[in-house]
Amino acid sequence: MARILSIDYGSKRVGVAVSDPSAMIAGALATVDTPKIFDFFKEYIAKNQCCKIVVGYPLTLKNEPSEIVPEIDRFITRFKTLFPSIEVIKYDERFTSKLAFDAMLAGGLGKNKRRDKSIIDRVSATIILQNYLEECRNLRL
Repeated sequence: MARILSIDYGSKRVGVAVSDPSAMIAGALATVDTPKIFDFFKEYIAKNQCCKIVVGYPLTLKNEPSEIVPEIDRFITRFKTLFPSIEVIKYDERFTSKLAFDAMLAGGLGKNKRRDKSIIDRVSATIILQNYLEECRNLRL
C-alpha cells in the first residue's frame, strides 16, 4: 500500500513525516532546508510509493490564512506540477508547533534539543499526519 507524506512548511525549513504502509501510524522522516525540498521529494518519491501529501495549512484563530499561506500555496502549485498523481490535502495545523514542543517536553528531551527548530518541524509534521490519519479512521467508523 502507498504511504502518505506530511509537511510542516516553513520559510527556512520543512518538516516531513510519513505514514507506515497501512496508513495507521505517522513517523518523523526529515527536516529539509526549504530551497531543497523538491530535490528531497524527487528522490524520496522515486524510491517509495506515495499516494498523497498532507500539507499543514496554518489558519488564524479567526479562520483566516496566516501570513505564510501564499508561500504554501506556491509550494502546492509546484508540487502538483511535479507530482500530478499525488493527491494534495490542505490540513489545518493550528497549534501544531506548540503541541510538538509540549510533546518533546513530556518526552524528556533536554533543553538544548528542544531549542533545535528542526526537531520541532519534524515533530509538527508527524502530529499533522497523525491527526489526519485519525480523522480519516473516525470518518470510516
